[in-house]
Amino acid sequence: MRRPVALAALIASAAPVQVWAAPGNTRTLTGTVRVTVVAPVVLQHTGGRQINFGKFTTGGAAGTVRVTAGGAGSVTGAARFVPGSAVTADAFTVTGDPRRLFAVATSGGNVISGANRIAFTTVPSAASVRLSATGTAAFTVGGTLTLTGAELPGAYSGTYIATVTYN
Repeated sequence: MRRPVALAALIASAAPVQVWAAPGNTRTLTGTVRVTVVAPVVLQHTGGRQINFGKFTTGGAAGTVRVTAGGAGSVTGAARFVPGSAVTADAFTVTGDPRRLFAVATSGGNVISGANRIAFTTVPSAASVRLSATGTAAFTVGGTLTLTGAELPGAYSGTYIATVTYN
């Protein structure tokens, strides 16, 4: 007979707390609230850095000019780098809540010279990065220009958007 009583006591102790109030009678319980405020994620552009596709010729045919997030350049199709041309990847630093994971997203766009445009896409060095124990991290961005072969000579420039978001 002791086992059913012990089992009933165990079940009763695991049940949620209930407060009963008869009409005209009031009972009150206190709830708990918790919150953790973390450091905001802050994105900074590394001064002097940009995606630089270098100097190239189109050869009058379609192709691409690519700069990896590591800063290596390559061409496809009829495109050719001019000897001595330098390519670079862009760079950013991030600060925030230590050891927190964040996502990286970048947009594409167009580089423009007067009325002339060349489309480009970008790719970050990682889609997701973890902040260090001190709350810092860095990533780079490369990209690809898509050439039609009809691009006119000139100095082209443009912008893109880099976004970081806590996961």
